[in-house]
Amino acid sequence: MRRFIIGGTNSGCGKTMVTCAVLAALKKRGLRVAAFKCGPDYIDTMFHRKVIGVGSHNLDSFFCGRDTLLHLLDEYGKCCDIAVIEGVMGFYDGTVGSAHSVSELTETPAVIVIDCKGMSDSIGAVMSGFLRYRPNRIAGFIFNRLPEKLIPLAKRLCTELGTEYFGCLPKNDITIESRHLGLVTADEIADIQEKLSSLGVLAEKYICLDKLMNIVDSPIPEYKAPEIPHFSEAPTIAAAQDSAFCFIYRENIELLEKMGCKIVYFSPIFDNAVPKADGLLLYGGYPELYAAELSANSSMLESIKSSINSGIPTIAECGGFMYLHKKLTDKNGNSYAMAGVLDGEVFPTSRLQRFGYITMTAKSDSLLCGCGDTVRAHEFHYFDSSDCGNGFTAEKTDGRTWDCCHVSSSLYAGFPHINFYSDIRLAERFVRACIAFGDKNGQDK
Repeated sequence: MRRFIIGGTNSGCGKTMVTCAVLAALKKRGLRVAAFKCGPDYIDTMFHRKVIGVGSHNLDSFFCGRDTLLHLLDEYGKCCDIAVIEGVMGFYDGTVGSAHSVSELTETPAVIVIDCKGMSDSIGAVMSGFLRYRPNRIAGFIFNRLPEKLIPLAKRLCTELGTEYFGCLPKNDITIESRHLGLVTADEIADIQEKLSSLGVLAEKYICLDKLMNIVDSPIPEYKAPEIPHFSEAPTIAAAQDSAFCFIYRENIELLEKMGCKIVYFSPIFDNAVPKADGLLLYGGYPELYAAELSANSSMLESIKSSINSGIPTIAECGGFMYLHKKLTDKNGNSYAMAGVLDGEVFPTSRLQRFGYITMTAKSDSLLCGCGDTVRAHEFHYFDSSDCGNGFTAEKTDGRTWDCCHVSSSLYAGFPHINFYSDIRLAERFVRACIAFGDKNGQDK
């Protein structure tokens, strides 16, 4: 499998721009490209899908062990000409969840993006540090925002340090806006296709695409594929998906489909009611940006509340969790009524709250797990709640702990995001609950 990771020296160095440029150029060449994102990010995978027109998936070494990572890489990359994997934060950042970790576990070479703004010879010091910091599979570098007059310098530094020059993206006026959780989503940028096309043109001219494509062309290491149960009962699961709820792990959805589930999508902004279903998924997104529209759709709010009160198995993560509160106050101080399933209020804060990977321990039996079971999760939000729940105890690697999540036999609702591939039994319990709910209520399959 031809494959490589585009890592970076740090967050904001331009690795997403470089990745999109490379993807656009490879697609224009007529190649079948599989895109991946290291770590738990949702927005970058949306950009990948917008660029190449096919699914982009996460490769997260905190959620998944070596065998599962290799399975996902093989599953989604085996029918393509090349797999392009975008890193997360700086190449070494995040330890167990880092791009470096994914590179090592999957035996995939990495190309590091350096933001060269304001540097010349110091570029070499950065390169030397990344090459020598610890054992790695760094194959070379791409130089972002590099003045064309410094291209000879970059090539010379690569020669001196015994690494490869994979090209550059020179200074340009192509910008992709950001907001508090990262880049704005691709669907919000009116001229996104023009911008991505322009990036592809730059990549074709300045990035050594042929050299990138031939970094490695070898089978991925042997692995043991995870066992995925299949249920003949085929429950129907309603999943919220629109501008307010768009942070979805595609692997989660596709795993449910492999188990036999039928997924039907609906919009809490525009639709009148939850579709007839045996289960409900309310994933994350930006409900705070669409609070007025969500609040105005009273029939949907009532349908959500009625469905959950009826006992439909429900997973509500982050933005979906916020939607279930009694009230949401946006960053301008405007308050809006939400579904009222949970008797609490959501409000903005000035910084990320409890950001990062966590391990949660269940305090009781509930929808997804039994008392004492552990679940790996990730939090990434600026808003907070007056009642985050106490169904789990969350713990970070530095020892900090706190209570989180509202749980019952039919509900998981909280800020932490869960990836089913971290423990397929979570998905299995959810599907079994959906089947039982459908049988009890006589839902048509």
